[in-house]
Amino acid sequence: MIIDKNIPRKEKITRDRLQFLPGSKTPLMSVVEISNSGMCNRKCSFCPRSDPNYQDINEFISEELHYKIFSELQELEYKGMIIYSGYVEPLLDKKIYRSIAEARKLLPEAQIEIITNGDVLNLERTRKLFESGLSTLLISVYDGPEEEKSFYELCEKANLKSHQFVIRNRYKSAEDNFGLNLSNRSGTLENAEYSIPPLKKTLSAKCNYPAYTFFIDYNGDVQMCSHDWAKKFIAGNIKNEKIIDIWLNKKFQKARDNLLNSKRNFSPCNKCDVSGELIGSYHAKKWLQKL
Repeated sequence: MIIDKNIPRKEKITRDRLQFLPGSKTPLMSVVEISNSGMCNRKCSFCPRSDPNYQDINEFISEELHYKIFSELQELEYKGMIIYSGYVEPLLDKKIYRSIAEARKLLPEAQIEIITNGDVLNLERTRKLFESGLSTLLISVYDGPEEEKSFYELCEKANLKSHQFVIRNRYKSAEDNFGLNLSNRSGTLENAEYSIPPLKKTLSAKCNYPAYTFFIDYNGDVQMCSHDWAKKFIAGNIKNEKIIDIWLNKKFQKARDNLLNSKRNFSPCNKCDVSGELIGSYHAKKWLQKL
């Protein structure tokens, strides 16, 4: 298995920033991932978007919803990771700079990151992201070594320090998993350009994702996992529920209990081949002490 160099970095950040519900031993999430639109400008062969039936949806997270998310995280004194990423290219949202500035204002100690394909990046936009309050910029390179070189040069011109950017090689061959920890995206790559079928036999394997991750789609839906591209497991919706209530509700708790005990016999986990123990082992240990 190829291990993305970002994995140990993310594992360290999430472990170091583990928090608990005030006055309790209940772990909070250490990663809040926001998929801020229904749009992406690419259809990579190993992505469900290369499936001819996968649709772009020209909608973006509203300012009201974004503020609600961060005001509730402020109430929790959240200091973990905020990642603008998900199923989209986050820089297509013209409000992204205001969103980051708002996140930074409300959560001054959080680690705020963006994962981008870099297609719309230039020097001015890169500087503006950090002026808005970004902590780290992660760039996935798809078009080859010359593009990779140009991104290193861009980060150098922007005077970024080594901890402020990560450039990820994604142009390797299929034999090298395109340079990433490739999975079947909970069974949604069957009709993609680079096809990986859903599992026929469910894995008996632990998965830590619901122990440390809180994934929010642009419409407010909270998913258990970022690999659920078919959006089958919706734990709640931020528009009419509080973050902490969804994190602790019966549906999320049952999934967490099952996955931390190697039970993947429910949708979409029964079709998923992801290795779920690369990050979040410390969170899993704390949850298992409670369950």
